[in-house]
Order: sequence, then C-alpha cells, then structure tokens
Amino acid sequence: MSRAQGAAREAVGARFDPVLMLRARERSWAALHAIRARMLPGISEAEAVAMAAKVFAEQGCERLWHRPLIRIGRNTTKAFREPSEPDVRLGEHDSYFIDLGLVFDGHEGDVGDTFVVGHAPQRQACADAARALFAQVADAWRHDGLSGQALYAFATQRAAAMGWRFNQAIKGHRVSDFPHAIHRGGDLGDLDHVPASGLWILEIQIAHPSEPFGAFYEDLLEGSARA
Repeated sequence: MSRAQGAAREAVGARFDPVLMLRARERSWAALHAIRARMLPGISEAEAVAMAAKVFAEQGCERLWHRPLIRIGRNTTKAFREPSEPDVRLGEHDSYFIDLGLVFDGHEGDVGDTFVVGHAPQRQACADAARALFAQVADAWRHDGLSGQALYAFATQRAAAMGWRFNQAIKGHRVSDFPHAIHRGGDLGDLDHVPASGLWILEIQIAHPSEPFGAFYEDLLEGSARA
C-alpha cells in the first residue's frame, strides 16, 4: 500500500475532533456498564437488547452505528455476523459479552467486554484472558510500531500460547466522525502500515479450545505508536 492509499484509509470528516472521539469512547463504556448492571440470570439476548435500548436513551446516545450485540453462554463463541442460537438465557453460573457501536456528539464509540455471573472459574479465566490479550496487542502497537496485519498475527500467536482459540474472522475496524464508512477504513487486520492513534478499534475474540464458551474485548487504540 502506498503512503497515499494509507492516508486515504485514515481520512476523517471535516467535523472530526479527537477530543470528541475520546468522549464518545468514555460515554460508550458508561452505557456498557449500565447494561451490565441490569444483566441478571434468566434474561435472554432479545430481552437484553431491548433493555439496552432504554439505557441508550437514558445515556443520551444520538443513534446506533451498528446494532448492539449481547451474546450469552454458548453464543459467546460466535462472530458478529453469525446468528445466535435461539432460546439461550443467562444461567446462574454463566458468561456473556456486550458489543456496542454508539454515536455521541457525532462521533463513534465502539466498546466490548465479557462478564461472568455466579461461580464459573473457566469462563472468568477466558474473560480475563481476552482483556490481557488486548493489553498485550495494544502494547505491541505502542512500543513496537506493528502494522495492523502484524498485530493480528501477534494476537493469534499469543492466544495459542495462552491456551485459547483465536477467532481470526474478527479483525478490527475504523471509527471516526459518523458515518465512518465514507472514509474507506477497512479492517485493521488487513492494514499493512502502523495504525494511527484514535481511529482504529482493536477487537479480540477467543474461545475455550473444547468447551462452548468464549470471550470478547474491544476498545480504541489510543496513545503513541512508534512509526
């Protein structure tokens, strides 16, 4: 990819403001944790999404830029575009993840995390591992100046070393002022240069190698990356 092509993939709109990007991120995390506080055993995914819509209104979300995704139990192994198995409800000792794409102040927030209810040590270990793997990959971006492609190769290797199966269909993506799609961002995992700060979402999804559960974590790559 030429420098000009790389710049095009990181183009932003005339109203883009990095301060508002970080504010959208912060407010999206607040919405996610408000949903988490209402996730009780017995809730279904459809009920959780309906509840999330009320949270968005309470939090002052302007609109969605992608549908909210709340996966429970065995559905936590599925990628964004895969349909959930129906009739899954949150058990007493279970896990779920929340994936939000919200717009605040005309800027896109995209956050995701996995949580455990009750006593489920293996599921908790998986959720913790997704967060740890995200941190390791983000650190590699900041300190080693890895391209998007190299970041996902590193993530795959680290997940295997940690004993988890990495979902290679999940490759991260652009965010910006809404709508980011006009800026031709593409997938982070296909980017052959060092991603700029404050424009790219790093997504991590892992699963137990044999049991039917997984974990998801995503956040904005933000900080100083060495070119």
